[in-house]
Amino acid sequence: MRWIEVCIDTPREEIDARCEALAALGAGGFVIENEEDFREFLENNRQYWDYVDRELEDRFAGKSRIKTYLADDEDGRAVLAAIRALWEASVSFVEDSDWENNWREYYKPIEVGEKLVVVPEWEPIPADGRLPLRLDPGLIFGTGSHPTTRMCLAALERFAAPGARVLDLGCGSGILGIGALVLGCGSCLGCDIDPKAPEVAAANAALNGVGPDRFRVLAGDLLSDRSLRRALGGRYDLVLANIVSDVIIPLSAFAGDYLAPDGVFITSGVIEGRQEEVAAALRANGFEIKEHFSEEEWHCFVCKRG
Repeated sequence: MRWIEVCIDTPREEIDARCEALAALGAGGFVIENEEDFREFLENNRQYWDYVDRELEDRFAGKSRIKTYLADDEDGRAVLAAIRALWEASVSFVEDSDWENNWREYYKPIEVGEKLVVVPEWEPIPADGRLPLRLDPGLIFGTGSHPTTRMCLAALERFAAPGARVLDLGCGSGILGIGALVLGCGSCLGCDIDPKAPEVAAANAALNGVGPDRFRVLAGDLLSDRSLRRALGGRYDLVLANIVSDVIIPLSAFAGDYLAPDGVFITSGVIEGRQEEVAAALRANGFEIKEHFSEEEWHCFVCKRG
C-alpha cells in the first residue's frame, strides 16, 4: 500500500490548534518536529554526547512542522485537498515496504581491523576469512559504522586472549563485548544507562551463539550508583568504555579499580578538542597512556595502570 506523507510548516504556537483541525479533517498519526523541543532535549541530555550531526541540526533549524500520513486512495486524497485548502503543504509518497525495510539498505558488512567483519543480521557472511560479528542495528548506539566503535574493535583485537575477562562500561548494543568474545575472550560483563541495553545486547549476543553464561548486561548509572559499581566486582583483563568525554573523565577515577594487574583499558568517544582534557584525567587517575590514535574527528586511548 502507498501512503501520502503531508508536511506542513507551522508556527510553534499553532501546532496544537492545527493538529486538532487536521484530526477533524480526518488526518491522524501526527509527527511533530520542533526546533525548540529539539534544543531542549539536547540541553537536558548533554552528558550523553559531545557531538550532534550537522545534518540533524539543520533539519530542525528555525522550523516547526507537522507531518501526517494519509492512505493513497480516494478518501486520503479528499483529506489532502481539504488540508491544502487551509495551508501550504508539501507531499511525498511512501510504500509500506519503505517503512519496514528501506533503512536496512544503509547497513552493509563492515571490515574492522585485521580480523573482524561486522555483519547485519540479514546480510550473508562474506567469504573473506574474517571473523563475523553478527548484529541487528537498532536504536542503541553501536553498529560498527562509527569511528569510535571501529577504533575500539581494532584495538581490542590486539589484546583479546583466550579466557580473558572483559568489562564493557556503556556497552550499548553490546558490539564491543561480543566482539571480544568472537575474538576468543572468555566472558564479558556489560553495563549501560539505557534500560533497553540488556535485552538488545543479549539478542545480539545470541546472533553470535553467545549465551548468558558468557555475556550479560546490567542497566544503571555507574557514576551515581555505588551499589551498581560494587555489583560489577572483580578484576578484568580488558575494560572498555566507548562513551563520551563528560562520562569518561569521572569514570577514569574508578575504572582502574576493575583492571587486573596487567589489564588494559580501552576508551573512546572523545571528540576533537577534548582529547587533552581526557588524557589529563586519565593520567591524574593513575593511568599510563600506551597508545593514542584518532580517526576523523574522534580519539581513542589505550591505557594501563601506571
